[in-house]
Amino acid sequence: MNPQSNINQLTITEAFNAMREFLEGYYERTSSDDVGSLLGDMRFLDDGNTADSAAWNDWIDAVNKNLKKEFKLKKLPPSG
Repeated sequence: MNPQSNINQLTITEAFNAMREFLEGYYERTSSDDVGSLLGDMRFLDDGNTADSAAWNDWIDAVNKNLKKEFKLKKLPPSG
């Protein structure tokens, strides 16, 4: 399968969840404290935000760096 294929496009949130599942698998194999901490920051709360808003904002920054379109996604305000 061509990794550039647009057949099955993911939303930003679906891609975030796929990345989180990938990291969960890595954590299960390695028990890395760093990865475990990152996963805690990435979990979604009842209000729909991540436990650490920086985790979502870092994700948006990474997506924006890779977008080939002319628009950019907006960040969430800091939680607290």
